[in-house]
Amino acid sequence: MKESGNAKYMIRVSVKLDGQARRKDIIGAIFGQTEGLMPEALDLRKLQRSGRIGHIDVDLDSIKGKVSGVIQIPSSLENVESAIIGAALETIERIGPAASQLKVLEISNIRSSKRTSMVDRAKDILLDIVRQRDTEADNLIDEVRSVLTTSEVTTYKDTGMTCGPNVEESDALIIVEGRNDVLNLASCGIKNVIAVMGAGVDSSLVELVENKSMVKAFLDGDRGGRMIALELAGVLGDKLTHIAFAPESREVEHLEKKVVGKHLGQAEPAKRVITKIEKTEGAVNGASKEIEIPDEVKEWAGNMPKKANQAVIILEDGSVSEAASVKDTIAQASETEGAQALVIKTKATTKLMEMVAESGINIVIVPKMDVKAPEDVTVYATSDF
Repeated sequence: MKESGNAKYMIRVSVKLDGQARRKDIIGAIFGQTEGLMPEALDLRKLQRSGRIGHIDVDLDSIKGKVSGVIQIPSSLENVESAIIGAALETIERIGPAASQLKVLEISNIRSSKRTSMVDRAKDILLDIVRQRDTEADNLIDEVRSVLTTSEVTTYKDTGMTCGPNVEESDALIIVEGRNDVLNLASCGIKNVIAVMGAGVDSSLVELVENKSMVKAFLDGDRGGRMIALELAGVLGDKLTHIAFAPESREVEHLEKKVVGKHLGQAEPAKRVITKIEKTEGAVNGASKEIEIPDEVKEWAGNMPKKANQAVIILEDGSVSEAASVKDTIAQASETEGAQALVIKTKATTKLMEMVAESGINIVIVPKMDVKAPEDVTVYATSDF
């Protein structure tokens, strides 16, 4: 309940009735049956008008026709006067038609309780300040140290592949996708890293891994990362010993230091990972890895909307609908006779694939495909063309 701003004590009294009564009956009994019982200076009506006692709160429950509850009265009087008021309430023996029993549960010191809460909260705040200061100090050290590590990042010979300073001397090598991945791992203190820098595996990388005892690929947690894993395994063969991925849908370049260490430590043998990828990934819709794109699909892809998150419908006669939002277009396609394909300018997601499957459209063209398509939907990604 709300407390009066200047209240010192909270008088809490239990109430039990042998019958039914409402809140106003109980408050009426409190004022009426204590009147004349206490000195005039403790008349409850006068005390409430002067603000010496606050709003009387009554919380009631009714069980099997009998009412019980708790009365709470904030008091700015001294402890003696507050105790007298509590004792006076215990003299009330009938409320309305029902017999009643009132008993003081406690008279608590509000300010003392507030001081206790204040001290506890102050302790929490102080600990937060100390932790924040320590964290800031740790971050400061890491930030300064990162200058030393990232400034050592260079290019491997004349290949254009970004790498750390220890890729040749180290007995182990970590292969990542791009320059920013190398920079992030360098800031974590990992210096034996090299980036493949896009599609294709440079012959210099094949030569570099030849004398390494361990070669670990650390790739983004998306379909692109899995495809690069397949490519690396195909080119490097048994020299690729382990593969690790960032968390699902995250990129290596954005991982925190703890996450980098955790996922590098969870790297699995390369052959086991490649077997899993070949079973679950393959190409679009789980077909063979070599994606054969029909000519008509390539033509339809030319109708990709200019704006993101828009889509068009390809009709049987080859005509194309006006571009509209993805959600509206899919809804329209489900009701359009002769709709045979959707061209959607947005990244394919599980939710999007579910919407397409429900619409009854069997062919979808998207810019990029990172999720598994429903069984009855064929998805073509323009990035695979």
